[in-house]
Amino acid sequence: MSSVETTESPAVPGLCVLISGRGSNFLALSDAILDGRLRARIACVVSNREDAQGLIHARERGIATAVVPHKGLTRSEHALRLLDVITPHAPALVCLAGYMRLLAPEFIRAFPNRILNIHPSLLPAFTGLDAQKQALEYGVRVTGCTVHLVDEELDHGPVVAQAAVTVQDADDEASLAARILAQEHKLYAEAVEKLLHHPWEIRGRRVIFSNPSH
Repeated sequence: MSSVETTESPAVPGLCVLISGRGSNFLALSDAILDGRLRARIACVVSNREDAQGLIHARERGIATAVVPHKGLTRSEHALRLLDVITPHAPALVCLAGYMRLLAPEFIRAFPNRILNIHPSLLPAFTGLDAQKQALEYGVRVTGCTVHLVDEELDHGPVVAQAAVTVQDADDEASLAARILAQEHKLYAEAVEKLLHHPWEIRGRRVIFSNPSH
């Protein structure tokens, strides 16, 4: 268990990570912390599904977990329950990592410009589900992934970072998704590190860093 992840020092920014499944992007963030590439700690991992495999990985790493089921609740009711769990951790950022639920406006407004998502396309192209399938069906030669701030529209907030992935002639949905995911794992940690430790501002549809090379 990493001393970086578990320290309560206020100098180490805390992250709350929301997952719905295997949590591979959560693990990539955790690995980046262990490797010293990301100066943060994961305060909690929260899922809307109690069978999410990522919860097991989080517990194995000594990270606090919580399940906030959404079934039978309105989006607003679910948002309030999420806030009850996450707010006490006072996260510097809330990171969506394969979280398959639309967040209610109440939740987004509680963490203005502090919620991040990673999406497997070069936004604004191919929003929503099955982005890799959409890319193949459209016939694009280049796709990729995007880290963006979350607003009240689907896959819409200001772009923090992007990585391009070439679509190969032999690609199917699985092979393309695997290569995009490899880029996601690198890009997400890099974007979180920069947001936490470098000055930035929003200009139009982009997040601009004052000194991105340092």
